[in-house]
Amino acid sequence: MAQVKQGDTVKVHYTGKLKDGTRFDSSEGRDPLEFQAGTGQVIKGFDEALLGMAPGEKKIVDIPVEEAYGEKREDLVIQVPPTQFPEEIDPAVGLQIELHNQQGGTIPAIITAVDEQNVTLDANHPLSGKDLTFEIEVVDIA
Repeated sequence: MAQVKQGDTVKVHYTGKLKDGTRFDSSEGRDPLEFQAGTGQVIKGFDEALLGMAPGEKKIVDIPVEEAYGEKREDLVIQVPPTQFPEEIDPAVGLQIELHNQQGGTIPAIITAVDEQNVTLDANHPLSGKDLTFEIEVVDIA
């Protein structure tokens, strides 16, 4: 029976949970996730867990923060004055905005605090700093 190896195109169903059991994502009710294994298209721990699995095989894998989205970085939390926002944007906690970098790309950030002097923006991935658990099922290897 075929087993997943680096470079294979795989289709997987998954459910991702935090350590407290809170589900943060799932392919349930959708098409399986399709990507090329071992090429960095998904987080390292997920990628590595698939290697050697066969179609129909299921497993539960704990992925430490280092092999998931990394530690939360304080250098990605910035404060800017509310006057830096365009008039059409009313800064509010929970609002996701896009920051523009010097290379012309965009970086998503979430407003985490607002006061009269500053708006705090967090550009960390929402799952950074967290250990994750995934239930994985290999559906197909192409």
